[in-house]
Amino acid sequence: MVGVRQAVVMVGGKGTRLKPLTDTCPKPILPVLDRPCLDYLIESLANAGVKHIILACGYRSEQVPKSIGDGSDRGIKIEYSYEDVPMGTAGAIKLLEDRLDDVFIAANGDLFAESDITGQINEHFRTNACITIALTPVENPCEFGIARVGDDGRIMEFKEKPKPEEVFSNLVNAGIYVVNKNVMKLVPEGQMHDFSKDLVIELIRRGRRIQGHTMNGLWKDVGRPSDLLGTNVIMAERKGNHKTSSYAGTGSKISRSELSAAIVSRNAVVEDSEIKGSMVMEGSRISASKLFESIIGKNCVISNCVLQGVVLGDGVIMTGETISKKQ
Repeated sequence: MVGVRQAVVMVGGKGTRLKPLTDTCPKPILPVLDRPCLDYLIESLANAGVKHIILACGYRSEQVPKSIGDGSDRGIKIEYSYEDVPMGTAGAIKLLEDRLDDVFIAANGDLFAESDITGQINEHFRTNACITIALTPVENPCEFGIARVGDDGRIMEFKEKPKPEEVFSNLVNAGIYVVNKNVMKLVPEGQMHDFSKDLVIELIRRGRRIQGHTMNGLWKDVGRPSDLLGTNVIMAERKGNHKTSSYAGTGSKISRSELSAAIVSRNAVVEDSEIKGSMVMEGSRISASKLFESIIGKNCVISNCVLQGVVLGDGVIMTGETISKKQ
């Protein structure tokens, strides 16, 4: 089967809903078990045979190369492209049009994907589609673009963020596309243009074949702190300590504490504490405290606190506080 060697990943979003975590860190490199969230997508692309990845960067872009590198550790090449003005997902790729292969992968970099992309590539070539979109079922499709799919997998209708009464499918756009370069002719130069809201809708209108591929593997939107926390907890249950469904990073120290579905990142210290369904990020110190459904940013110092549903940015110092917020 023919392969795809090139991918463009959009990593320019500001991650506003993830504040205060994104005040100091771009959304795509927020950690999932001490790895940048984006790293899992890059690994999935590399496993599918992709050799050349272009990261289209925007907000706090200087941090992305430092975190992700040049791909040499995976035997691939990672390059960086920078846009001065946000152009939308299709607009950002339009800027790279002269560098693109005839068939390439486009992906949103602000999602978590540990999936088999090879099947999507194979389906693209098998069906002679102009774009093949990864689809995944979700409980609440109103926050995503939904697809009506025919018996042969062809996408017949696509709607962005439908109202509850407009929902006709629970299959949503997972933000990974296999794309024939010739469709980029429909993207206007120098204008804001979106893959799902603009390009896909126009192609369907013109009768072009857009194929849906129900993806295998774990996919999570990480648009809110609760999503990032939930993804970390799922991965801790899969790959951490199976007795407590928890994860302890390299150099972390945990003493006289009770952990359940907890993420204690590298070089973090937890002592005399109870941590349930919560995430303590790199370099933070938690003592004599209780954390429930909370995220503690990097290099925080928390002592004698009870925190429920709290999200703290980096470098917070807190003593003797009791705070409860509903997620």
